[in-house]
Amino acid sequence: MMQKLSREDLFSLEKYAEIRDEFRQQVLDHKRHRRIALGTNAALYFEDRLTMQYQVQEMLRIEKIFEAEGIMEELDAYNPLIPDGTNWKATFMVEFPDIEERRQMLGSLVGVEDNVYMQVDGFERIYAIADEDLERSDETKTSAVHFMRFELPAVEIDALKGGASLAAGIDHENYLVEINPVSESIRESLLGDLN
Repeated sequence: MMQKLSREDLFSLEKYAEIRDEFRQQVLDHKRHRRIALGTNAALYFEDRLTMQYQVQEMLRIEKIFEAEGIMEELDAYNPLIPDGTNWKATFMVEFPDIEERRQMLGSLVGVEDNVYMQVDGFERIYAIADEDLERSDETKTSAVHFMRFELPAVEIDALKGGASLAAGIDHENYLVEINPVSESIRESLLGDLN
């Protein structure tokens, strides 16, 4: 199981300032194998301990937080996005660069967050459990950002460890896409989230 972050895992603001460029590059290299483009206008960004440490460090830096209580608030906000060993956790983003087109598309993609899936070869689709922290959509539009959890049964984890391929997709009436299979580098990276 992936360890949650504690205060002891974090760099002080001073230390982080020294190593920030190097740490940022390490995280960017890591993230390259944790993004699945779902067509041209949506993507899943899979989170883990390293991506969340980077988020926390950046928040502490931007907000200049160095007191224990403030640090704990950041950890409490981001630790839930670290996988628990039987799941993947991801940030799902609807990405339309043009503001007007994005507004229009978010209106036509109501419920899209419930139609995002991962699929281990030979098994049923695993649909995302979306936005457990707060509701991000209403009946007129969806949000451009959703937080998702994909819960995997042990038999599917074993199949992945045994080499089964992995697919991902969206089956919303206004946005249909399937990536099958996802790249081996992404499959390998996501396998590291499962114990």
